[in-house]
Amino acid sequence: MSSQRTLTDAIKEDHEEMYEYYDNYKKAAGDADAQARWARQLTWEIARHAVGEEIVVYPLMEHHMGHEGIKLADQDRADHQKVKEQLYQLESLAAGTTDYDTLMTQIMAHLRQHNDSEETQDLPQLEPKLGQEGSQHAAATFTKTKKFAPTRPHPSTPNKPPAETLVGFLALPIDKLKDMFSKFPTEEMKKAAERN
Repeated sequence: MSSQRTLTDAIKEDHEEMYEYYDNYKKAAGDADAQARWARQLTWEIARHAVGEEIVVYPLMEHHMGHEGIKLADQDRADHQKVKEQLYQLESLAAGTTDYDTLMTQIMAHLRQHNDSEETQDLPQLEPKLGQEGSQHAAATFTKTKKFAPTRPHPSTPNKPPAETLVGFLALPIDKLKDMFSKFPTEEMKKAAERN
């Protein structure tokens, strides 16, 4: 992960990871344990990514793009809210069931549409306003922020700084503790997925 990458590079890289985790989830059909592990990895990535965008990217859009940036950021936050609610609901279902799979498919359909909008509308408008150096700095800040972001969906928390930042820092230790007792893809599973 080079510090020379742009904000668009960082966001797209995350989007591709989400799609990769979902593909691995689908390939694990018939193996509820493996599906649960890939779904946990996907949820972990989505939660961190969403908070990173809400704390770093959307305020930049609002600041640099005026009314249009505010409108786009508000839509993006609404998209995130829907996904957070769906991911929260997913935690109450059992992997390997029809309900779980149906909800996972809905989440990804909504997420793909949202990600495509960011990549084709939001970021192409924001990048020129940031400039190369500003974009690289934003990418580095986004990446650092994800390290301190909650790893689970929290649909009832604020989605704008500074309240989101504070609540996120408070939720992080609890999420990390839950993660310690959760099943994620094993190294063997990750290596096998890379070969496929």
